[in-house]
Order: sequence, then C-alpha cells, then structure tokens
Amino acid sequence: MISSESLIDVFNKTAKTYADDVAVINEGRRYTFADMKILSDNVAVHLVSKGIDKGDRIALYCINSVNFAIAYMAIVKAGAVVVPLNLLQKPSEIAYVLNNAAVSGLLYHELFQENVDELSTLMTADIFDICIGSHAGMSSVWNSVLETPGSTVNIDIDAVNDLAAILYTSGTTGKPKGAMLSHQNLVTNTASVFEAMKWQAGKEVVALVLPMFHAFAATVGMLTPLTHGCCFVPIPKFEPDNLLNIIEQSQSTVFLAVPSMYNVLLNTKDEKATRFSSIKLCVSGGASMPIDVMNRFEEKFGLPIYEGDGPTECSPVTCVNPIGGVRKVGTVGLPVPNVEMKILGEEGTELPLGEIGEIAVRGASVMKGYWGLSEETKTSFYKDWFLTGDLGNEDEDGYFSILDRKKDMVIVNGMNVYPRIIEEVLYRYDAVLEAAVIGHVDKTHGEIPVAYIVLKDGSEADSADIRSWCRQHLGNYEVPRKVIFLNELPKNAAGKIVKRVLNKQGEVERGIT
Repeated sequence: MISSESLIDVFNKTAKTYADDVAVINEGRRYTFADMKILSDNVAVHLVSKGIDKGDRIALYCINSVNFAIAYMAIVKAGAVVVPLNLLQKPSEIAYVLNNAAVSGLLYHELFQENVDELSTLMTADIFDICIGSHAGMSSVWNSVLETPGSTVNIDIDAVNDLAAILYTSGTTGKPKGAMLSHQNLVTNTASVFEAMKWQAGKEVVALVLPMFHAFAATVGMLTPLTHGCCFVPIPKFEPDNLLNIIEQSQSTVFLAVPSMYNVLLNTKDEKATRFSSIKLCVSGGASMPIDVMNRFEEKFGLPIYEGDGPTECSPVTCVNPIGGVRKVGTVGLPVPNVEMKILGEEGTELPLGEIGEIAVRGASVMKGYWGLSEETKTSFYKDWFLTGDLGNEDEDGYFSILDRKKDMVIVNGMNVYPRIIEEVLYRYDAVLEAAVIGHVDKTHGEIPVAYIVLKDGSEADSADIRSWCRQHLGNYEVPRKVIFLNELPKNAAGKIVKRVLNKQGEVERGIT
C-alpha cells in the first residue's frame, strides 16, 4: 500500500519510536534520533523566520556530514524544497542550477566559501545564505541556530503533489534537468529500499561514502535510515584506508558504492580486508558492475555484491538482486516493491522476454516531471511509463539486465554494438584496470567502437595486444578500431565514468569544435 504521509511525518514518527537509538555517527560523535529531530526543528524554525514560504527552493552545498542531514530535513520541515548541489561543479555550473531553480536561499559548508563568493556575482537574484562551519568565526549563525530551541514548524503538506527535492541530472546532453521528487516519491522509495534490502531497525549501520547530494546516496544511505530507525555514517572522502578504519570503528553493516570504488578497494593490502568484517551487505549501483571486478572483490573480501539500478527520476531505486535470494551476476535484479518495469520497443510496444528494448518504469516513486520543462517531461514518458533511456532485457524469471544507455549504443555497418559487452571483455584482460568504450563517427562504417583504457600499475600492453584479446572473444564488428591509453578515466563525484567527456575528447581529436 502506498503511503500518503509526508517525509516529515515519517521522519518524526521514526524519531519518536527510536528516540534513544543512534541515527548518525559523525567523526566519532553519536547523534540519536531525538537529537536529529531537535536540531532539524531548530534550523527549520530559523528558515521560516527568514521568510521562507512553502514551496520555496533552498540549495544545499555541503560535504557528507551530519550537518547535511540536519539541513536537508530542516529545509523539508520548513515546507521548502531541497536542491542539493554537486560539489565538483564549477561556480558557473552551480549558478545555472541556482538560477534555473530560482532558489531563495543557500546553506553551504565553509569549505566552499570561495566558490560562494564567486556565485554572488553570477546570480540573477539576491538570495540569503547560511554558512555551515566554524572558520573565521562563521559558527555564530549555524551553531547558534542548532543550539537555540524553537517551537516546531507545522506545515500542511500534500504528500502526492508537494515537492521535497529537485535533483539535477548530470546533463549528459545540454543543460542539466531538475527532476522534481515529491514527498510521496521519496517516502515510497525509502520504504521499498528498506523492504528489498531486508534491513532491521536498530541494527543496521550504513557506511556512506557516496556523495550525499547524489540520488543513490541520499535515498538509500541517508533517508532510508532516517525514516526506518537505522544508523548511517557520513564519510566526506573516498580514501580506502580511512574508509576501512571508519567501517571497523563504527562496526558498519552495510556498504554502498559504485563499481569504480569496489575496483579501487581491490588494491588494499590483504591484511586490511579484516577491517571490512562487520559488513554483511554490499550494494552496487550508479553504473554497470564489471563481472570480473565483482568476482575478484568477492574472492578478496568474502562478501557478495548485490547489484541494483535506478535513475534519479525514479527517486532512484527501481531494482536490485534479491538479498538472500537468487543473485544473477550481470543483472540488476528484480523490481523493488511498489515498482513496475517492462521492456518497450518502438512506439511503446511491449517486447517479449529476452528481446532488447528500452527499460520503462512505473510507480509512486517516479518523479512529477522536470522543473520548468514541460516538453522534456512529456517526451520522457510513454503514457504513465517513464522511459529510462537504458537498453536492456528481461529474462524468464523477471530479472532485468542493462546493456547500455540508449544514446551510447554504437551502430557499426548497421549492426548494434553494445559498449558494455566490449568493456566486460576488456576487464578480463589482466593488464586492464579500467575501460570505457564509446562510438566515433566513421565515413566507411557509420560508427566505430573506440576503447579508452587505464592499465594497472606495473602492467604493459599496447593497442595490438588489446585488439588481439578482443578478437578472441568478440565478433569482428565489435572489436575496437582504436585503443587509447589514459592515466585515468574521467569520473563524476559519485565515481561513475563520464563518457560524455571522452566523447568530447574524441571530437577534439577529429577536429570537431
């Protein structure tokens, strides 16, 4: 049954039920659910006192920390809409989001003071800001707000229609789009995650190193614990040794990561793997997990990785391999509760099992639409099914597999080539650390696959070696025509390989400006 409660209702109810349980462990300090309710109430009262009205957008520019969670819940409690900002973006890119969302205020961490100063010259309207931190005496506002109790704010929320957050997509083409997520979207998805993950209130501790502005981290790592009586540990930076130390100290039970992070953890010394021993559940999302990386991680750490998926527009989790059930490596599993998925062909025709088409999603966790973009919203749906842009198929047991992004498919001499299939082969080559395949325009073949590769430290290979390996495992039309070696692949803040940067590099190489 889909809940009609708001995110505020669910959090407050959880905070009352588990008042004395630890909700957040931040740099060794433990915050109970009662603490989190009081602190977020205090900030919400302060926001309302600054003239914030229901539906106003408030940007949040903060590192992974307890303060991110306090600010997030405070904004929502004030009846406003959270607009989390990507920490890796330049001020000009952030200014676009702030102006596009027409934000009324900005809560920012002291580390970004220089960028905030620059932002003030790029804004089209005046907004208020609050610094989160203690540098140069700036603690006077934030700390005093946290420490000064005020009456709670009571805002009438329509869970179905009122927005809780606007999450801007990474903008693979053109400008980023703001996915509008309602209270019901997020409440439904957190309930689905809690059920699918088989977590137990009061027992789970989630190690959260994924950036909290990201949909995966915000919903699975922060909101699901806060609304279901579990604990999370915000970790500002992905540094393997520090991460393992924090996991051991906090006795974390759940680890969330993207494939590139699991790949890096493979380089940790074997004796340090014991610091991971409290973890009982590893989840991967955000990008396709190379099977070779998954197998090697499980051999080293003795833990299975449960791969799942979901776009920002779906709050975001749509599917995951069933915890404790049949795990099909290479798939993203079964739809989570309250989510429907199917494979659509051209003009919305539903395809038979096994056939490749676009993955479509329906359910109460699917966004209201894109902020200010009615036409883009319309074209992203077929009737009430959201079109994810992912190409994949469904097997006889209802498990879904993702072959590639629809836009990333390469058409060679009229034949479909899926970069992920080539990448899986490349990851099995001993010398390869990371690989990404994209298509380049070609006068003879239409397009050709091009491989970008990072070699392992101390390993050697040339283009001929790579192409020879591929010829042993792929059809001739799938073998990369070019192999380009890099010191590292471009990644976003969540650690996902960003192919649009490689596409741009390819355009420059081909003289396209």
